[in-house]
Amino acid sequence: MIRVLVADDQDLFRAGFAMILDAQADITVIGEAADGAEAVRAATELRPDVVLMDVRMPGMGGIEATERICATTSAKVLVLTMFDLDEYVYDALRAGAGGFLLKDIRRDELAAAVRVVAAGESLLAPTVTRRLIEDLVLRPGHGVAPRLAARLAELTSREAETLRLVARGLSNAEIAGEMVLSEYTVKSHVSRILTKLGLRDRVQAVVFAYESGLIVAGDA
Repeated sequence: MIRVLVADDQDLFRAGFAMILDAQADITVIGEAADGAEAVRAATELRPDVVLMDVRMPGMGGIEATERICATTSAKVLVLTMFDLDEYVYDALRAGAGGFLLKDIRRDELAAAVRVVAAGESLLAPTVTRRLIEDLVLRPGHGVAPRLAARLAELTSREAETLRLVARGLSNAEIAGEMVLSEYTVKSHVSRILTKLGLRDRVQAVVFAYESGLIVAGDA
C-alpha cells in the first residue's frame, strides 16, 4: 500500500486529491497539511511514501518544505503547480522534488504519477518536466558549472551515455533499446550514476546533466 500525504492550502484541492487517491486499491491518504510547516511535521511523524506538495502556501512554502522533507525522511515529493505561474518550481528540483503535476491533472494521471514516484522513478517523460528543466537552463546567466563538469570524469563512458539519455527523458526500457542493453543493466547504470554523483533521483540527474554541460537544451 502506497502511503500519501497531501499538502495544499486550498481545502477543495486537498479534499479532491485525497478522495481520488483513497479510491485506489493500492493507495491510501494518511494525512493532510495546509502549509509547509504542517507538511514537514506530518511527514516526520507519519512517514509517507509520497508527499503531494503545493508550491504556494502561507508561512513556510512548498519549496522549503520539500527541502526539509527530502533531507530528513525517505518520502518522495511530487510538486503541485500551475506551471506557467510558479517560477519557484525550479528551486524544487534542487530541493529534491521527484516530479511535477499540474493542478488540472486527470484523476487517472494523478494515481499513475503517485505510483511512478513511489516506485523510485521520476516524472521525466511528461512534457511539463522537460519544459521546466529547459526553461531553467535557458535562463539568462545560466552556464556550465566547471565544478559539476569535472565530476563527469567519475562516470564510465557507458554511464555518461546513460545519463545523457536519462536527461533526454527516456525511460529505462527506451534506454535499453537505444544502447542495446538489458533493462536490468540500465537500472544498474542509473543506480551507480546516482551514487557516484551523490544525487537523490533521476530528476536531479537531469539537472546535473544540463548544468554540467553533458547535454544542452534543445538536444534531440
